[in-house]
Amino acid sequence: MKNLLSALSAGLLFASCAPSTPQARIQQQPEKFQALSAKHQALVQQGRVDRGMSQDAVFLAWGAPSRTFQGSRNNQLSERWDYSGSRPVRIDTFHGSYGRFGGPCGSRGFGSVGWGPEVAFIPYRIGSVWFIDNQVEAWERAR
Repeated sequence: MKNLLSALSAGLLFASCAPSTPQARIQQQPEKFQALSAKHQALVQQGRVDRGMSQDAVFLAWGAPSRTFQGSRNNQLSERWDYSGSRPVRIDTFHGSYGRFGGPCGSRGFGSVGWGPEVAFIPYRIGSVWFIDNQVEAWERAR
């Protein structure tokens, strides 16, 4: 049983780390892809977005957004999808711990104190897509 749980956990972890590509999303949802025009199908296969595309087409091309926003643009209900990534940044920080005599498990040491590197992940916006009436009105993507 323990081996089965370990294998299942490893499989789920591996699947969650697998990169999502337009081709993978098309295979998972072929009916959405088939409903697109030939022009939009070609764009989706290239991972590109253009004005007039549906939300389904954008999902197939770029995947699920990191965040969505609803609002108003030109007196029409609009929606914005933001796509985010994260960058590792090295930070040199002071760290330390100290113990006291008679501490946990009878510890009599003072632990470690010093400077050392840490890694923080800083989020950044990769791109955004604006929809009006569920169609792309505008988009932008970082180069």
